[in-house]
Amino acid sequence: MSARETIGPLTLDATIERWPLIKPLRITGFAWNTSEVICVHLGFGGQTGRGEASGVYYRGERAETMLGQIEALRPEIERGVSREALQALLPVGGARNALDCALWDLEAKLDSHPVWQIAGMEKPRPLLTTFTCGADSPAAMAATALSYAGARAIKLKLTGESEDAARIQSVRAALPSVGLAVDANQGFTPDSLRALMPALQETGVSLIEQPFPVAQDAWLDGFNSPIPIAADESVQSFSEMQQLCGRFQVVNIKLDKCGGLTEALAMARAAHAVGLKPMVGNMTGTSLAMAPAFLLGQLCTIVDLDGPIFLKTDRATPVQYANGSISCPAELWGYPC
Repeated sequence: MSARETIGPLTLDATIERWPLIKPLRITGFAWNTSEVICVHLGFGGQTGRGEASGVYYRGERAETMLGQIEALRPEIERGVSREALQALLPVGGARNALDCALWDLEAKLDSHPVWQIAGMEKPRPLLTTFTCGADSPAAMAATALSYAGARAIKLKLTGESEDAARIQSVRAALPSVGLAVDANQGFTPDSLRALMPALQETGVSLIEQPFPVAQDAWLDGFNSPIPIAADESVQSFSEMQQLCGRFQVVNIKLDKCGGLTEALAMARAAHAVGLKPMVGNMTGTSLAMAPAFLLGQLCTIVDLDGPIFLKTDRATPVQYANGSISCPAELWGYPC
């Protein structure tokens, strides 16, 4: 089934779900106790496709606002829609992501072909993923890192605070051989990053994610970092990728930001053409949100899909974590029934 084909009339069910976290997750300027998502079900021909979205918190998206976007378009959606038409019907963001992923899942069931085949991809393989330590005391972050049995890559949330160097050093001492990345979530200044750089290099950090505020991306002009820098908050969609060139080496693609798997695949395929390495990330969420991102990860150099590990409970059929890698069972999403 082509993305140009309209599926419909559709039945639409969209609800808000709240998934408590095991413990609070803290980053620069934000902290969460619960992962709040919207879950979309689209029905046609006796089959149902599912999609989930958390939205983009720093752009003001909340479950209620995403649900409102969908409900405002309920008549158009229920009349029938294609993935291509959906790109014009809604702006980038969580609401479009949930609908887009539900359409992909529904297509797989109606066509009796998995999404990876419909998307023209190879059969998915397990992917090495990073596991995140929220900002905390150095000892607590080291303990969190140690709790990820089998992890081979760890990402540390840093805040620009004086403890940052000790945080990195504490985790490195606890795990001498694990891969390390850091994520500032816009929390650094040029001076604080320069001051931290010796500790980053000494501990073998391989990636610095979103060091500066979005409005200050120009701070990267002439900033000769010996460690690759990834854009996260600085890029949302395909149309913004070109502006990253010369400042960033990696682009973090998230389905919630770009509005679904359809645009995310286009971004990943175009990344190398503009001199960027593609990375897939997540805005937390359940395994249902990780499944389409896992498929995107097949095209990415760096994979950060650990959202469900922060939840007290997960979907009945979850993604699987083993030996530092993530894999996705066929029963979860994107395969025929």
